[in-house]
Amino acid sequence: MKELRFDAALRALLTRNLAGRAAAALPQRNLKRAAVCLILTDDGAGHAALVLTLRARTLNTHSGQFALPGGRIDAGESAVDAALREVREEIGLALAPEAVLGCLDDYPTRSGYLITPIVAWAPDDARMRANPQEVEVIYRVRLAELGRPGAPEFVATPESDQPVIRYPLLDTLVHAPTAAVMYQFMEVALHGRATRVAHLEQPVWAWR
Repeated sequence: MKELRFDAALRALLTRNLAGRAAAALPQRNLKRAAVCLILTDDGAGHAALVLTLRARTLNTHSGQFALPGGRIDAGESAVDAALREVREEIGLALAPEAVLGCLDDYPTRSGYLITPIVAWAPDDARMRANPQEVEVIYRVRLAELGRPGAPEFVATPESDQPVIRYPLLDTLVHAPTAAVMYQFMEVALHGRATRVAHLEQPVWAWR
């Protein structure tokens, strides 16, 4: 996949594709509600990228894992409000509501959460600073890297009839739910395809 410019044409494409398809809202089924934010930004060389973080190793849950900025939805919050709040808290980036381009399908996790992914556009001069209590490293992953041949990977596991999704990135593997959400972003927002991902599995070690 060729490099994509972080420009007005890409923003218009993403906005149009997200608006042209209704996101699937799944029943809560006693799952805790959470939201994550897929932030489009410049990689530093004019290429479009998504913000990915490495969670602090001192956290009680999912420590040291790759994740999109996000967290639990507080009482009285919408998914958009929660996603933008978590972005401010985790990476010090204040995004206005107008930065939101749309949302993707809810994704249920094996650890008991129902995640609503929000897609947002960062300003050209976006500055990010990791909150060391929550984030160890901030990465800007180019969309071209997410769309290269062989990415993502789908592998079988004896514990489930559904395939496990993972992305080979940053010299390691990024797993669902992050991998599933990024994959649907590429399929729906970028390519305009009607691809669902709620069935895609997480690795067994993430089932808690």
